[in-house]
Amino acid sequence: MHADHRIGAEDIERLVRHAQDGDRDAFTRLVDIFKTKIYNYVLRMLGDPDTAEDVAQEAFIKAYSSLVDFRGASSFQTWLYRIAGNLAIDTMRRRKYRQGHVSLDQPLDTGDGEVDREIEDERAGPERQLQSAQLKQKVDEAILKLSPKLRTVILLYELQGLSYEDIARVVGAPLGTVKSRLFNAREQLKRLLAEDTYAS
Repeated sequence: MHADHRIGAEDIERLVRHAQDGDRDAFTRLVDIFKTKIYNYVLRMLGDPDTAEDVAQEAFIKAYSSLVDFRGASSFQTWLYRIAGNLAIDTMRRRKYRQGHVSLDQPLDTGDGEVDREIEDERAGPERQLQSAQLKQKVDEAILKLSPKLRTVILLYELQGLSYEDIARVVGAPLGTVKSRLFNAREQLKRLLAEDTYAS
């Protein structure tokens, strides 16, 4: 695996410029850098690994075909999230998507082999790990019950680590709207998780 965490904004910009000039290897490198983030984002949007893989691939195909239109007004990553998010929402609408369940502890196939999605705390005993896995599953299921707009902002902020400003660029909404959606998403998640606790 490449040390992608060392890739800086200037490196990304250089790769984008090369890709826009027709360098396919540069675009392949960009795919390598962002494919896991985009796949995990779409997976949590849709809840189905096979569909998420298709949508993530479609996002990169669309990005490649639209590369000439990318002007750098936002970061390349933000632009990718916008494309992937729109495709995920289109998929839900087009198929009147029925939310499935996926364990986010399943290994992720990166194409270069499988890697764990999340690293378990090695200090935790089996009972603690089981409780942690059960909680993550409940959170995953609750996120899938949110509306697409709320799901998008909570995933981009809490799980993908984007700033309010970047999320606003991804979803094409004012900063205040993003903050409001994030607040509503958190409140709905709390309610859903509380209902689940009472139900069990």
